[in-house]
Amino acid sequence: MALVSAGARRPIRLRAMRTFQAILQLGSVTAGARVLGLTQPAASRMLAQLEQDLGFELFYRDRGRLIPTQDGLLLYEEVERALDNVDRVQELARDISDFRVGQLRLVAPPSFLEAVLPDVIADFLERYPRVHLSIDSHGVETAKSMIASRAVDAGFVKLPLNRDDLDSCTVLVSKTACVLPADHPLAALPEIMAQDLKNTPLVMLGQGRRFRSQVEAAFAEAGVIPRICVETHTVASSCALAARGVGVAIVNERLAQAYVRDQTVLRRFNPDILHEYAFVVSSSVKPSRLAEEFLRLLPPAQEPAVD
Repeated sequence: MALVSAGARRPIRLRAMRTFQAILQLGSVTAGARVLGLTQPAASRMLAQLEQDLGFELFYRDRGRLIPTQDGLLLYEEVERALDNVDRVQELARDISDFRVGQLRLVAPPSFLEAVLPDVIADFLERYPRVHLSIDSHGVETAKSMIASRAVDAGFVKLPLNRDDLDSCTVLVSKTACVLPADHPLAALPEIMAQDLKNTPLVMLGQGRRFRSQVEAAFAEAGVIPRICVETHTVASSCALAARGVGVAIVNERLAQAYVRDQTVLRRFNPDILHEYAFVVSSSVKPSRLAEEFLRLLPPAQEPAVD
């Protein structure tokens, strides 16, 4: 950093400003050099060079004492402000480097946020309590748009992305399961097939989703017409309805685990329908260090166990 005055032949360097500040505050070149870790001759040369560069004297001697000139005092006021700013910048840089300040903006589907992220969020904030974390909850298409436009730093999206302006890293792979009351006749089965659900009231996620099309294809392959009694838009609401006996819910197994209570059970749905979620960032910028740190705290993605 440097200050430049109209008459200066060279800019004032940071080291010269600190030397000038220390000498004026302590009243002698020797004392100023000592606190800066310089030799007295080195501090004297730096002060003389600074005065030469400025074109005016900063001090004069009176009976052995070093007295600041009026020009020196005027310059000192600005040097103080400049060095205070430098100190603040250096402190902020250290805080940023150590994650002691900053902001991380994320977006995630509601059920993913509730079922997968709480432990990660708690861990992140325990490590970095001064970072401001905000998480919006939206559906897949809205989340993609927010990430691509950089309205958020990163997000969690169900794959496939089908977009060239986003980069992704898979963080969760899950199978599909049925949620049903523990006393339901089908709860005795180790897994539930589409034909087992013939004439059974079902709770299904809304139309227009790839998952919904995959479930309907499984029923069509089995020659079964699904008896849909309720359509919902979240895993949480599907599980809640299943717990009340409204119908058997067909949902993401990993997300459903957060909502299954004593009165309900999970049973794998056959055929397998996989759900993949990814940590997604805009391809136009490098992910922020905070976003990368949040990703690091996520458990590694694992393929579902084979039964």
